[in-house]
Amino acid sequence: MSLFLTYDAQNAEYLLKPAGYAVLAAALILLLIVLPNIGRQKHRPMKTKQLVFCSAAMALAVIASFIKFASLPFGGSITMFSMLFICLIGYFYGPRVGLITGVAYGILQLITGPYIYAPLQVILDYPAAFAALGLSGFFYKAKHGLVIGYITGCIGRYICHVISGYIFFASYAPESMNPMLYTLGYNATYIVPELIATVVILMLPPVRRAIALVKQQAV
Repeated sequence: MSLFLTYDAQNAEYLLKPAGYAVLAAALILLLIVLPNIGRQKHRPMKTKQLVFCSAAMALAVIASFIKFASLPFGGSITMFSMLFICLIGYFYGPRVGLITGVAYGILQLITGPYIYAPLQVILDYPAAFAALGLSGFFYKAKHGLVIGYITGCIGRYICHVISGYIFFASYAPESMNPMLYTLGYNATYIVPELIATVVILMLPPVRRAIALVKQQAV
């Protein structure tokens, strides 16, 4: 553990060492290049175009995640539609590619802004939470599939953070407040406003037409 992480006693959290960053970078490469091409008899390998769009979506999501309208003290922020870019990949290519891209983006988020308190917390708050955004892929053929998929992905991410918050951050709840209510409210504070704002944007006809055009180019 000490090879990859160092413990910050003052903040009661773990910090990544260079070897830790190297392992996460290798995991990103494995997810995006190696794993999608395994089992070609059952699944089509990820095409170059798909890889380009997935990489572009993650890059845009990272940039958007740095544009914050509000940030919470224990992680979480209202961003410039950052979740949408990952949901778009599921909407373009289906759940398999969407989930893989979500996991990869979760690892990228861990690299750029790690909050590490315990192994299970890391899994819930990063690869699992952002993989949930790829659930949008289950609705990629449905009418209004992007909006339904986006809402589903956000709910999935919300559930992961709620579970993590209840297990690892319940002690931060006010003494008179139920820890579950605290974590439900805490995570809703940043996910719900961004969800609502994004859905409103997605309902605009020019935005729908633009996304439809991009999807035609992507597939």
